[in-house]
Amino acid sequence: MPRHVAIIMDGNGRWAKERGYPRLMGHRAGAESVREVVRLAGEWGIEALTLYAFSTENWSRSAAEVRGLMTLLAHTLRREAKELNKNGVQLRTIGRAEALPAFVRKELKQTRDLLSNNRGVVLTLALNYGGRQEIVDAVQSALHAGEPVTEETISRHLQTAPLPDPDLMIRTSGEFRLSNFLLWQAAYTEIHVTSTNWPDFRREQFLSALLDYQRRERRFGRA
Repeated sequence: MPRHVAIIMDGNGRWAKERGYPRLMGHRAGAESVREVVRLAGEWGIEALTLYAFSTENWSRSAAEVRGLMTLLAHTLRREAKELNKNGVQLRTIGRAEALPAFVRKELKQTRDLLSNNRGVVLTLALNYGGRQEIVDAVQSALHAGEPVTEETISRHLQTAPLPDPDLMIRTSGEFRLSNFLLWQAAYTEIHVTSTNWPDFRREQFLSALLDYQRRERRFGRA
């Protein structure tokens, strides 16, 4: 079983378009997949789950969609906080969260505080996140600390530290790209691509990705 699973949650808009729904309906349906995947990660002993929720590029979407996404995020945090706490989930964020609306930052802080003493799966939400930006920030942080710029120091200054690099990255909706997600951390990550759109990614699809991972032999550059 992988210790750390990262997921690029893609296909909400396509899911909605196929059904003649507004795009925000796809995001709402996708929130149900988040709930199920987090619950299953805890049940199956996965230590860390990192979800790509909102990228730095997503600000280019329409103002109405961005506003709807932020409202949905705050509502979902408020609605799920009790169950997350019951299941022992911890909550972290990566990305420049200071640029998020104040009401979202408030919900994030309240939820993190509520879950701060838990010791179960570490749920990390990537919000206003970009992989290249994270690497630049890590280098600048190392230099500011007077440390030499090495692979070790960069890794230590990444926002995901001290979590291990992802063992498995899942990409939904059939796209074959990393989309600026965990670029440094994914150097030796196994990648599983599924054509399933995120709102339809549930127990069966998650289990299929885990079984695919278990069939692979990880060499880390060795012959």
